[in-house]
Amino acid sequence: MKGQTYFIFALIIAILIAVFAVINVGSVQVNYLFGTGEAPLILVILGSVLMGGLITFSVGAVRFYRMKRENKSLRSQLNSGLQESTTPSRRSRKNERLASTDSENENEKHTN
Repeated sequence: MKGQTYFIFALIIAILIAVFAVINVGSVQVNYLFGTGEAPLILVILGSVLMGGLITFSVGAVRFYRMKRENKSLRSQLNSGLQESTTPSRRSRKNERLASTDSENENEKHTN
């Protein structure tokens, strides 16, 4: 449902931009970094919208892939941490045995 709402919203915005561009068909002077030129306003508007969309998409894609990589890294850290906690090491098994023999010795002292 969220995807449909996003699509409808994007379609409405695209129609508004297209109508705005078609209404403004006059020729305008465009100042480039290296000179000036004449261009129809419709092309200037559509070119600007296209450039803005590409820049927005590029920034969003970079953020998406960074977050995806970070998520993968955190998941691997979490999985390795879970594996370490579920498989006791030699030292912890040895400490468990020592603790159990200590508690048995304490119980024997109290019963005597």
